[in-house]
Amino acid sequence: MPTPHEAEKQHRGPEEADQPPSMSSHEAAPPAPPRRNPCCLCWCCCCSCSWNEERRRAWRASRESRPQPLPSCEVCATPSPEEVQSWAQSFDKLMRSPAGRGAFRAFLRTEYSEENMLFWLACEELKAEADRHAVDEKARLIYEDYVSILSPKEVSLDSRVREGINKKMQEPSAHTFDDAQLQIYTLMHRDSYPRFLTSPAYRALLLQGGSPSSTEA
Repeated sequence: MPTPHEAEKQHRGPEEADQPPSMSSHEAAPPAPPRRNPCCLCWCCCCSCSWNEERRRAWRASRESRPQPLPSCEVCATPSPEEVQSWAQSFDKLMRSPAGRGAFRAFLRTEYSEENMLFWLACEELKAEADRHAVDEKARLIYEDYVSILSPKEVSLDSRVREGINKKMQEPSAHTFDDAQLQIYTLMHRDSYPRFLTSPAYRALLLQGGSPSSTEA
C-alpha cells in the first residue's frame, strides 16, 4: 500500500513529483537581510549614525548617571586655618584656593547647583588648552553638557550670551565661553557664596581651624 507521500507523487505526475513543493501563501518568506544605512558607507558619516557619536552619547550618559568626583588636587588639599578664614574676605580668594573650590563645590552639590562650578572649571581647563583639535572637542563637550537646552546640567545664561556662544561655536576657540563663564561666576558670587559662608559645612571648617569669631570680614 503506497504511503501518503507516494500517493501524492502519483497524483501529481512524474514531472511535477520531481519538483520541490511550492510555498503556500500562508508560509512566510525568509526575512530579507537588514539594509545598511547608506550614509554609514561613506568616509564622512553623519552624526546621527556614526559610531563615534554613539560612543560619546554613552560616555555622557554614564557621567550624568552619577555625581562627578572632586578633582584629587582639590580633595587632598588641607587648608590652613588662615586660608579657611580668608574665604570669608572675598569670593575671589575662595575661588583661587583649590581647597576653597572643593568646599564650595560640595556645598553647591547640596543645593543642586553643582553644574555652575563644573562649568566654570571646564572653561578654565579650555582656556589652558593649546592644541587646536583638543580645543574643538572640549568646546563641543562644554556646549553639550552645560549650554544646550537638552542637557540636564544646563547653566542659566541670558539670551545675549547664548547667541554669542552659538555664533562662536562655528569656529570655537579657547575663549568661546568667556562671557558665559563670567556670568556664572557672578551668579555664584551673588547667590550661592553668601549662603556658603553661613552654612554648617563652612562653620565646621572654621571650628577645625580656629575660632569662628575671628573670621568675620
